[in-house]
Amino acid sequence: MALDLTVSPLSYALGAAVTGLDIRRALQPDEVAQLRDAWLQHLVVVFPAVELTLEQQVRFSRYFGELEIHPVPSLRHAQYPEVFEVTNRKINGRPSETGEIGRKWHSDGAFTVRPPTASLLHCRAIPRAGGSTWFNNMYMAYETLSLTMKKTIEQLEVVNDLFGPHATPAYRFTSDERKAEEDRKQVPGVIQPVVRVHPETGRKALYLNPTVTRHILGMSVEESDSILQFLYRHSVKPEFVYSHHWGVNDLVMWDNRCAMHLAPADYARDEIRQMYRTTLTGEPHGRLLQ
Repeated sequence: MALDLTVSPLSYALGAAVTGLDIRRALQPDEVAQLRDAWLQHLVVVFPAVELTLEQQVRFSRYFGELEIHPVPSLRHAQYPEVFEVTNRKINGRPSETGEIGRKWHSDGAFTVRPPTASLLHCRAIPRAGGSTWFNNMYMAYETLSLTMKKTIEQLEVVNDLFGPHATPAYRFTSDERKAEEDRKQVPGVIQPVVRVHPETGRKALYLNPTVTRHILGMSVEESDSILQFLYRHSVKPEFVYSHHWGVNDLVMWDNRCAMHLAPADYARDEIRQMYRTTLTGEPHGRLLQ
């Protein structure tokens, strides 16, 4: 392990703080490998109080893979298209389109056929109280199911659709009708398995979320809802969850293949919460809805 690098668990289920390594400098291959091992083991890694420019965040993120250009065009940063700003601050004098997203449990990009490997979020401003992010361990959620339930759901697939008829209102990213229609055309619905095998660890995890998962393929709404609602409740039990209380300049990286996250509305709206996200492109997974 790199000299002075320390990995400290933050909760029972997931999460670890990484200290003792300046991630703003050029990293050696063995240092990147150690960070990746910590991330795969703990699902969420926190680099506390690291002051990063957008250029430095993009460079650090690239150590772990190819960066995604956000599939929704209206959300891309004008100078750094790999960056997506999540904030309630006004942008160019207008209310932000991203201030209320993430209010339901989700994993990023589950509505695409190349769901992101990881997301990295850097905090620039946080309210005096609240503004936290919750994460859960979908390995644990799967592994604690009964054998009968595991056998039942391993054969199932779900329809994920960002802009479906029951989509969360916050996922209307722009008030411009022309841009909204362009977003819908570029992000069609997909079919994903309920249980996903992690390509690096080989472990099985639940892979569904209340934000974009619409129904189980081939089932009636009543049949589908009864299973999905049980799995949703089960997967976010307190023993599977880590709540991150942000400090300014914290950088958090998580594994979208085996963890969901949620940004609760637990802060005063007249106080600014500003984050910048970079996202690692994932391997092909699932298929387009025909």
